[in-house]
Amino acid sequence: MTKAESTTSVTETIELAPSYKIPLFLVVTAIPVSIIQVWVGLVIAVLGLFLLIQTITIRLVFTPTALEVNRSGQMIRQFPYADWLTWRIFWQPVPILFYFREVKSIHFLPIIFDPKTLLSCLEKYCPTES
Repeated sequence: MTKAESTTSVTETIELAPSYKIPLFLVVTAIPVSIIQVWVGLVIAVLGLFLLIQTITIRLVFTPTALEVNRSGQMIRQFPYADWLTWRIFWQPVPILFYFREVKSIHFLPIIFDPKTLLSCLEKYCPTES
């Protein structure tokens, strides 16, 4: 009698929810800064608005084999976990920056998505040797 083996594969994908904390913080901070220094306040406001638009349109999706970057539902870039060397989330009390290094390049992304889910997905798909 032959034993039947299960051929089901894990096809779970996790899309990170957006987080508007950093963009809104920058836009709100730009208001009092504009009173003191107009140009600095304007630069902060433009950065905040840019990040707000990115938060609305960009999504990170963790698949079993790669991190995908989607814009308005269309995949624009894929980063296979096999190419990753390391990753880090900067400033843990209030995560603001996600860094990861591949074999050929380095990437920095502002935390415009749920940082808790990001951390759990990174630990699941790309565990570090700490």
